[in-house]
Amino acid sequence: MTSETGFDPQLFDRFPTAEARPQSEVDELERIWAAPKGWARLTVVNNNYIGLWYVATAFLFFLLAGLLALAVRTQLSLPLLGVLPQETYNQFFTMHGTVMMFLFAVPVMEALGVMLLPQMLAARDLPFPRLSAYAFWAYFVGGLSFFCSLFVGLAPNGGWFMYPPLTSTTYSPGINADFWLLGIGFIEISAIAGAIEILVGILKTRAPGMTLARMPLFAWAMLVFAAMILIAFPAVILATLLLEIERALNWPFFDATRGGDPMLWQHMFWFFGHPEVYIIFLPAAGLVSMMVASLSKTELVGYQLIVLALLGTGFISFGVWAHHMFATGMPTLSVGFFSAASMAVSIPAGIQVFSWIATLATGKPTFNTPTLFVIGGLVTFVMGGLTGVMVAMVPFDWQVHDTHFIVAHLHYVLIGGAVFPVFAAFYHWVGMTSSRPLSERLGKWAFWLMFAGMHITFLPMHLTGLMGMPRRVYTYLPGMQWEWTNLLSTVGAFVLAAGVAVFLLDLARNFRFTVEDDAGNTYGGGTLEWLPTGLYSTRSIPVVRSRQPLWDDPNICKDVEEGRYMLPFSATGLRETLITSPIRAEPQYLTIMMGPSVWPLLAAVFTAGFFLLMTVQAYMPAVICLPLATISILRWLWDTDRPAKQAEVDVGAGVILPTYVTGPSSHGWWAIICVLVVCFMIFVMAVFGYLFVYGIHPEYWTAPTGQWWAVPIVAGYGAAALLVLYGWRLLTREKSTLWSPTAAVLFASGFIFAALLLDWFSWRAQGIDPELTSQGALSHAMLALEAQLVAIVLLMAGYLAARTSRGLVTRPLNTTFDVTCLFLLYTAAQGAATTLLLRFFPGGV
Repeated sequence: MTSETGFDPQLFDRFPTAEARPQSEVDELERIWAAPKGWARLTVVNNNYIGLWYVATAFLFFLLAGLLALAVRTQLSLPLLGVLPQETYNQFFTMHGTVMMFLFAVPVMEALGVMLLPQMLAARDLPFPRLSAYAFWAYFVGGLSFFCSLFVGLAPNGGWFMYPPLTSTTYSPGINADFWLLGIGFIEISAIAGAIEILVGILKTRAPGMTLARMPLFAWAMLVFAAMILIAFPAVILATLLLEIERALNWPFFDATRGGDPMLWQHMFWFFGHPEVYIIFLPAAGLVSMMVASLSKTELVGYQLIVLALLGTGFISFGVWAHHMFATGMPTLSVGFFSAASMAVSIPAGIQVFSWIATLATGKPTFNTPTLFVIGGLVTFVMGGLTGVMVAMVPFDWQVHDTHFIVAHLHYVLIGGAVFPVFAAFYHWVGMTSSRPLSERLGKWAFWLMFAGMHITFLPMHLTGLMGMPRRVYTYLPGMQWEWTNLLSTVGAFVLAAGVAVFLLDLARNFRFTVEDDAGNTYGGGTLEWLPTGLYSTRSIPVVRSRQPLWDDPNICKDVEEGRYMLPFSATGLRETLITSPIRAEPQYLTIMMGPSVWPLLAAVFTAGFFLLMTVQAYMPAVICLPLATISILRWLWDTDRPAKQAEVDVGAGVILPTYVTGPSSHGWWAIICVLVVCFMIFVMAVFGYLFVYGIHPEYWTAPTGQWWAVPIVAGYGAAALLVLYGWRLLTREKSTLWSPTAAVLFASGFIFAALLLDWFSWRAQGIDPELTSQGALSHAMLALEAQLVAIVLLMAGYLAARTSRGLVTRPLNTTFDVTCLFLLYTAAQGAATTLLLRFFPGGV
């Protein structure tokens, strides 16, 4: 009997009856997966190295942002202090929030995912190791360059939220704001790349038998986390692009005097910004769920409910963005809806909290360092959640909006819901990467100092806010009754910093990076990351039959180490891992994984160089960096889509799997779908902006003429789509030449390009100037978005032609061909939709 994937589940019964495999196979795996030495180590793509570097970089930004916070708290400790001049304070304040939110909170969760997920899923690595390397290096180079703007007085100074018109050229004439806009936009691209890697990895590289119902809760949390990034982050990418265009080209997206509206920025920013709180919280909640079970030595109470809570949080969070805009004069109906959604989102969080409490109560936890951080984070997060329900009440929010009460609430939620769990995870999982565990004595000192410092800092801040002290001010007058609470908060900040310093001391004394001789399962976890590992992850990929395999099968570590399960050797002589079905985790095929390469590093450096050079208006070097980045990316991709010499291989116990698959079963197909989701969300937010601004200022809009132009333009996009579908069909026909389907794609890209040019020139003939009205600005911006897609289409078509000329396009199916065709079809669809929207709304003659 076979399943819907064609895999016979009864084959699982053959494990682990196989004979122990010879040591020579381990030697071969170590050779294949070995990391480069010396400076060549910068080209490594193994998740062990990339994950560690990722976590270390994120923690570095945490420390840097913490130092900025200490300076801010020192300035506010007493009235009229001159520790920081006003401009410097504004830069420190902006960089603190920006670095914490964009360069620590989200990246550290991605970093933990890159480090833990391959071992947790018993995969050799995540499916696109070079993409992980690119995401890390882009983050590392871009983040450090962005932070260094502080040392030359060019750091952003408009707050981490960058509200216009404060950040327009009228009030922020320098390039400080440009550093934020281009830098954050680039960093978010890095975050999206990491999210695609994580989402596809969780869905397609789980160990056989690890169904969705058996998946570790951290994997569930990261799955929702990655999906939320793909939906939420495009909003801030588009918002930063629009504001940068307004500053550079004087197109009035947010200028109310020419029909724009600054509220558009708030809607776009908070559509990203409020879900980001849950994007940060959900992975931390997944870590807590796993640690609570491990530390209590018992199964987690309410596994299914927690999964539903994770999904519910991800869904509801996208209906809460205007929670930050109650004081902006929104309609009463909208205020009521967002208030109800803000309170509703606390329900799934409450489910998780009660599950953790029940697990701790039914188990036998010992009060070690991870347990203390978990419980401390739980107490702190619940306190922050209670004040969150308070600010969800509109009348109360009107009273405390933009006061230090909101600052206190935010820090209670983020420190309790993310920072404490991350520190708990450091202690709990350090045995995977260090030959020595961290010190329990120093860890407890670190916890109590951080816990006490956190509450001493932010608990009085609630009172400071209720007494009327506004946020975002660099000083205050004496006699306002704010002196003692501010001084107490500053003392607490230094106590919190002392706790972090003790943790750093612990790291310096005890952390020793290793891949093989690690400290091991210090706290008795039951999931697969505690299997014996090397740079190739597990010696053999086990068949999973429960949620806690190490607890339920005492012999699994020995059996895995002796190679009694799947893939105990290299079937092709290359790096490889199993690809399984998304729901039931049944083996589908064996994929070849790319090894070390300098091209992801170069691509990241040149991409960062392009954005940073654009910021300082060095246009010629920026123009040079862009093609160099493109060439580097294409070069790293060139080696990826090549079938192995063996069409099918034995992966153990007589299980025969193909080595090359295309279509919906392919992990490459899933990756391009993720990319198209990002493109679609950018388009959706652009349409929202177009309709929103028209609804606010219809008097600045004129009905377009010449609607008949839509006919040839849409026909051009339609012809391109038909040619793509015809090319796909030609690829399956053995009688046609291999160039025939590629030629169809090339002609399709030509039709798309011609349709765009026709749309552009015919729209320009309307005489609607993008510098005069918001209609002209938004219309031209939407055409520019389509132009970006068309440029990528032309690049992909040329790349496909180059591969065809080298005989690298296989038939009857080919992943590169699939990816190119899917992107062309989407581009044609978005082009047609853009044409119809601009031609027929708000109506014409």
